[in-house]
Amino acid sequence: MSRPGRLVVCPTPIGNLEDVTLRVLAALREADVLACEDTRTTKVLLDRYGVSAERVRYDSHAERRAAPRLVERMLAGETVALVSDAGMPLVSDPGLVLVRAAVAAGLSVEVLPGPSAALTALVASGLPGETWRFVGFLPRKRGEIATVLASEETLVAFESPRRVAATLAVLAQLDPGRPVAVCRELTKIHEEIVRGSAAELAARYATEPPRGEVVLVIGAAQPGAADSAAGVDALRRLIEAGARPRAAAGVVAELTGLSANALYDAAVT
Repeated sequence: MSRPGRLVVCPTPIGNLEDVTLRVLAALREADVLACEDTRTTKVLLDRYGVSAERVRYDSHAERRAAPRLVERMLAGETVALVSDAGMPLVSDPGLVLVRAAVAAGLSVEVLPGPSAALTALVASGLPGETWRFVGFLPRKRGEIATVLASEETLVAFESPRRVAATLAVLAQLDPGRPVAVCRELTKIHEEIVRGSAAELAARYATEPPRGEVVLVIGAAQPGAADSAAGVDALRRLIEAGARPRAAAGVVAELTGLSANALYDAAVT
């Protein structure tokens, strides 16, 4: 009788290779094949711990093509270990297609605990963690960013170092006193946690963007911030539809009671 195949989801270190767990190492050694976001990145971890295993590419471009093949192998009795470049697969990383396919095929899916940039940043920020919201990568448009920033829970987000200054500038316009932590290069040699108000950090990074991988942790918005974000979003939609920005800001201000200048600055400048 053939042994049942299964999928093991394995979180990997977000920086320091010593953060890998014993269970993850055991799973990587026992797996028949590793589905890797980047086989070269995973090889660095494997070489460090003397793990020899077959590796196949499984990134966002290949997952729909690779998932059926991996499910076939699991149905034949093999064990597949899913890894991303850093942290927990599926959390802003590939893996959802494979997990869903394995579940649909009736296969066992085991998820191992391990490193997480979002959780590490949340705790390091010193901001409340009783209720919090993870939003992955922040949107690029100012109006959409303003809507996300209206969250009345502690907010955790990934951000490109090139966009940190712009994001903090939007937040500083909306709520200059809002507490923020910029968490950079977590668990690595140059790890840095910078805490302060939105206005303070916007000024700090305006001319000198941070380097490396960044996680932003932003304190909860005050009640009513959602109304302001909705006003900014309404103004943005009017502008996209062809309305003149200043005139549209005046109309939205009359309807909402918000400041026309603040609406304009958040949506346009």
